[in-house]
Amino acid sequence: MNGKKILFVSSELVPYLPENPVSLMSYEAPRMVNSNGGQIRIFMPRYGNINERRHQLHEVIRLSGMNLVINDMDMPLIIKVASIPRERIQVYFIDNEEYFKRKGTFTDKEGNLFPDNDERAIFFAKGVVETVKKLNWSPDIIHVHGWMASLVPLYLRRYYADEPIFADSKVVTSVYGRDFEGNLNNDLIKKIAFDGIDESAIETLANPDYNNLLKVAVDHSDAVILATEEVSDDLKKHIDGLNKPVLSYVSLQETEEAYSNFYQNEVLK
Repeated sequence: MNGKKILFVSSELVPYLPENPVSLMSYEAPRMVNSNGGQIRIFMPRYGNINERRHQLHEVIRLSGMNLVINDMDMPLIIKVASIPRERIQVYFIDNEEYFKRKGTFTDKEGNLFPDNDERAIFFAKGVVETVKKLNWSPDIIHVHGWMASLVPLYLRRYYADEPIFADSKVVTSVYGRDFEGNLNNDLIKKIAFDGIDESAIETLANPDYNNLLKVAVDHSDAVILATEEVSDDLKKHIDGLNKPVLSYVSLQETEEAYSNFYQNEVLK
């Protein structure tokens, strides 16, 4: 991976959130690339349950201050950064008081999905791409983890299709086992269509459940990684029909070799 530039976009990441398959692999994959001579950037949302003082987050003024239009509303974009000390890895946080200040990740105290999770996902996708543009950093690979990041491939391929900085970027989506029950807001498809994205490309999102979000993500990706042993048959069947490179599940101990080979021999070939 020497010299290759990989952008990791994740819903969750240790040590900022509790360990689970998404947050752990979102840490291990960048660590692996970093230790093998690759250049990395990591982006995640700045949820309100992340302790800014303990993790030493601070705002990057030169990257903040832009407004993103979400469903005809101007929403200010704030960028914060922190470092994972033992790995010397820098993490960029996408922040907005309306969407991310609350003391929860995806659900309220009763375990109900936040009703604006759909808009949070759109804001996160746009915020990541706009910030990478400001950094003027052209990634070889954009690797997406977790459903909150699942709209990134769609926006890259549809909304930002003419951006030269991403012209040669390959998109990889890691697919995990079902992460939430129920649906996001049923108006998600309309809110995405507001950005000029053809509804025919997202008709699956008329039923915005976990599987359908991931189907749209893999549809707009160049390659897919099955990141957990348990992936629904419906999602597996959809992925099998895409005729794209797929890396089957491997254990954590096998990740470094398997991911490195997949990046170089399947994604970048």
